[in-house]
Amino acid sequence: MTEHEVKPQVKIISKPQNILRTVYTACRTCYSADSPININNCENAQDKEKALNLIKKVVSSGHYSTIEHVQISFAISGISRACSHQLVRHRLMSFSQKSQRYVKEKEQFDYIVPPTILKQPELYEKYQQFMQETTKLYLEMTENGIPAEDARYLLPNAAATSMVASLNLREMIHLANLRLCTRAQSEIRTLVKMMCDELVSTEPWLKEYLSPKCEKAGFCDEDKSCGRKPKKEELINGRND
Repeated sequence: MTEHEVKPQVKIISKPQNILRTVYTACRTCYSADSPININNCENAQDKEKALNLIKKVVSSGHYSTIEHVQISFAISGISRACSHQLVRHRLMSFSQKSQRYVKEKEQFDYIVPPTILKQPELYEKYQQFMQETTKLYLEMTENGIPAEDARYLLPNAAATSMVASLNLREMIHLANLRLCTRAQSEIRTLVKMMCDELVSTEPWLKEYLSPKCEKAGFCDEDKSCGRKPKKEELINGRND
């Protein structure tokens, strides 16, 4: 691989100091006559097992507003524009992304190579040549007065980008449920796995929630299944037999 073929990097740059207590306080408040201030300071809020039991009960019942109070911000780099286009489809996320309009490429731009292309040497070589030729034309244009905002029309979906992405815990779980599915494209699946691993490294109790949707449902609702779980129709038909 060349120095301009990059891999994703992910780091949490902001999150609450005590996610567990925040979520517990929100859950307990809905079912208590006591004030949130007292609940947050009570003994149960500091008892991890009791807090986890209540959170699991409330979230499993579909009371998801209780996990929307936790906001997490990630610094992300080394992903393709194709991947970022998929990521920005998630509605309850905020993004600040590197601009191809204001950031002018001054040499070979960084890019991502899908694993399937890496496995075919001849096509991989042509892929590299295409990136090099695209860079040459881009630089020729900008050196001859074409604004970067117009020269960028040449840049492919493979071009690397970086961003700060923020989302609440509910959307984080939803993101994991969808994008950790084996039906998701490999790059965004890798990215979301890195985001989940970053969060679980400090909040291990969240691991069971940050999983493919089939793990929670017990069945697959995709048109094409990887076979990890039975199809929903198979379960229904099995019950009717």
